[in-house]
Amino acid sequence: MARRSRSVTLRVEAVEGRLLPSASVPAPPSTPADVGPVAGVTDPSAITQGDTTYVFSSGPGIAIRASDDLTHWREVGQVFDAIPAWARAKVPGATSVWAPDVSFAGGEYRVYYAVSTFGSRRSVIGLAVNTTLDPAAPGYHWVDRGEVVESRPGRDNFNAIDPNIATDALGNLWLTFGSLWGGIKQLRIDPATGLPLASTAAFAAPSRAPKPLALAARPRSQPIEAPFIVSRNGLNYLFVSFDVCCRGVDSTYKIMVGRSASVNGPYVDRSGRPMTRGGGTPVLVGSGRWRGPGSNGVVTADGRDWLVLHAYDALNGGAPTLQFRPLVWTPDGWPVAGDPLF
Repeated sequence: MARRSRSVTLRVEAVEGRLLPSASVPAPPSTPADVGPVAGVTDPSAITQGDTTYVFSSGPGIAIRASDDLTHWREVGQVFDAIPAWARAKVPGATSVWAPDVSFAGGEYRVYYAVSTFGSRRSVIGLAVNTTLDPAAPGYHWVDRGEVVESRPGRDNFNAIDPNIATDALGNLWLTFGSLWGGIKQLRIDPATGLPLASTAAFAAPSRAPKPLALAARPRSQPIEAPFIVSRNGLNYLFVSFDVCCRGVDSTYKIMVGRSASVNGPYVDRSGRPMTRGGGTPVLVGSGRWRGPGSNGVVTADGRDWLVLHAYDALNGGAPTLQFRPLVWTPDGWPVAGDPLF
């Protein structure tokens, strides 16, 4: 992809009480008038196919946007016409599909998604697949494979929302998910089907259900959710969102990170504090125009790493808004977020 850009110096201070080295990142252009439909986007997940970057986000049918330059966006449809019937039956009162995670495995594009209601552990994660992301391509058709994992109050110590797929050093797939309660969890996935290696029917009986791995947690009164794992130079980085989303300019979401030699943890922050004990190094905290940044992913496009997220725009009534921010890495291997691209 071609884009005109220039370089500036970014200096980030006061992370864990230390001064981070400067890092060269591309400067954001002036906000273009024709950037396209980027307001109203929550929980974005991005992937590239060819020269096009696609973003999937929360909504009744999982909205899809596309861009050829990361700056100008267009709507290109949605995964579903409405919440899948099986998920609606399992989670009465659900009105939307949350936090889609898009990946490519087994020769197909996979979108994991969550259906839940605010403040409840009655939640499900499902999977939809397609052979291509280009709506004009032959064979473009989303197929729902149904339930991947569910959570029930009184039975499970986790919440089945905010899915993310990660690959370990041996090529095994892992589904990371969760919020509040028991925090961030992880289950191994069958690479051929995208479903758990154990039959999903096992989740109906807690005595037979595989026990998820614990990756990160905070005290119950301190929210944590929206995990995303990215591998770099032999290390795995677990991004999470702390605190509260969905309150416009009053949102307190912030992006935190820890890292581990194994995709399964243990993850620790820059000071060495385990993420299972509330650890996390700040990556992005809201201020000024942009409040409550969170629910992020990482995508490589245009030869660079980008932090993909939503933040609440104080100049637009607190609307959740799609952001792409350049992501650079300090000499000792910690991520630093730049200014938004648009």
